[in-house]
Amino acid sequence: MRAKPSKVIGRLMKGNTMRFRILSSSIVFAVFATLATPLTPAFAQGQPNSQQEKMKTCNADASAKGLKGDARKTFMSDCLKAKPPATTLNSQQQKMKTCNEQATAQNLKGDARRMFVTSCLKGAP
Repeated sequence: MRAKPSKVIGRLMKGNTMRFRILSSSIVFAVFATLATPLTPAFAQGQPNSQQEKMKTCNADASAKGLKGDARKTFMSDCLKAKPPATTLNSQQQKMKTCNEQATAQNLKGDARRMFVTSCLKGAP
């Protein structure tokens, strides 16, 4: 004869109420945590990340050059390790760099340096 589900749960709970509560709340938490986890936009839309883009570009370059075997492996390794080209400084960043270099050349420190850099950035002589 088969026991009814309510009797099975009753037997589990008998003497082990705390263990049953912890187990059931753990299961409920795991289900809600799984359902509540949002997908990242890039993953959800299937958009490749920067590493995937780099891999795609390097692979195309290697194919265009007709590389095979060890030569291809070496090329791919070097290509994937390559750093992206340095970004150019905008005018404000360039001014800041120039003013800081001038302040360093003049050996300015503390308030004198701050005042010099401020006036330099404003374009005052």
